[in-house]
Amino acid sequence: MTKYVNLTVNDVPILTDYFVEGFVDHTTAGMVAALEGVPPIETLEVSINGDSVAITVNGQGLPLNQFASKIVRSTIIGMVSVLKGVGEVKKLKINIKRE
Repeated sequence: MTKYVNLTVNDVPILTDYFVEGFVDHTTAGMVAALEGVPPIETLEVSINGDSVAITVNGQGLPLNQFASKIVRSTIIGMVSVLKGVGEVKKLKINIKRE
């Protein structure tokens, strides 16, 4: 499977290597796939802006309850904040495309 991972933090593109792309893909898609009613993921977009979390799977918005929103936000920010060149995360966008 070919995958494309694009990561932007505070409107700045973050360069990733093969390991980081795979880790972001598996961690993010794994969390989303565990949510109820999620179809097989072909495209995934996760946007975080402050406390707000929005997830789109295959072009369809995914409703999130407060718990799911908090755990997704905390996990992704924890994962991304340790990457080189990333400081405080106020705004984040992850785009994943699988072919």
